[in-house]
Amino acid sequence: MDTEKFRNGAAYVGGKFVPFSEAAISVADWGFTRSDAVYDVVHVDDYRFFRLKDHVERFEASMKKRRIDVGLSTQEIEVVLHRVVALSGLSSAYVAMVALRGRPRVVGSRRPEDCTNHLVAYAVPWVDVISKEMQETGATLWISEHPRVPDASVDPAVKNYQWSDLTSALFEAHDHGYETAVLCDAEGFVTEGPGFNVFVVKEGRLVTPDRGALPGITRKTILELCAELGVPHSIGPVSRSDLQSADEVFISSSAGGVMPVRQVSDGGALPGSGGTVFRSIREAYWSAHKRPLFSTPVEAVQA
Repeated sequence: MDTEKFRNGAAYVGGKFVPFSEAAISVADWGFTRSDAVYDVVHVDDYRFFRLKDHVERFEASMKKRRIDVGLSTQEIEVVLHRVVALSGLSSAYVAMVALRGRPRVVGSRRPEDCTNHLVAYAVPWVDVISKEMQETGATLWISEHPRVPDASVDPAVKNYQWSDLTSALFEAHDHGYETAVLCDAEGFVTEGPGFNVFVVKEGRLVTPDRGALPGITRKTILELCAELGVPHSIGPVSRSDLQSADEVFISSSAGGVMPVRQVSDGGALPGSGGTVFRSIREAYWSAHKRPLFSTPVEAVQA
């Protein structure tokens, strides 16, 4: 198969594999008009997926919660993901799987069950939520005054495209000269940022927020590694003042891994390249990519 046309990315749309630049959905799709979609992202490093099964399982759980059925088995979804990466030829890739509500089969219908659900998937060159350059010096983190949408309104455990509050927080951050933002809930407790989980370290103990946040796969890996490294850790409430007075702050995402924070708005000085706990976790995180339990080689394109 001629893979040259896929070298900038490959996609699966409408049951077909196409170059990423040609991928498109209908403007009538509820995934577009209503953000009625769920998704997940897994990364590929050195031609290997990291924790592929964890990501697909979370994706399927999200679909179930939102009553979306794309008509494909777990194995068939994984085959699609393998193929978009193989077609792209990318050794390091950002790989997305998206389940969309689709268009109503009955014109004008407002009933979700009248829509034909479908899968979109794509592989593009690696994406970082924080630039490589800033990962070396540490990101700057603005604590937004815009509250996170309540968990009871939008379940944060379902990865979704409802980003209005996150985007508003980014506007704030950029207006104040910060790289990115983190949001608190209505009670003032820290939740998450646009595409990442947050961690604070105080006197050697690590805590990550217990509300308003997606249970990230990278977050899960970090907590598992803490247990192995003997780092005291917990999932619990993190107040605004906890974040501002922390000894270390870092963030995590499949799009970038484990990344340091050097400044929090109205907070004290932080180690620019990350503190002792951060450095030990980041090293262990990338070493974990070589573990057979977490690593799945990308399968070759089928003829």
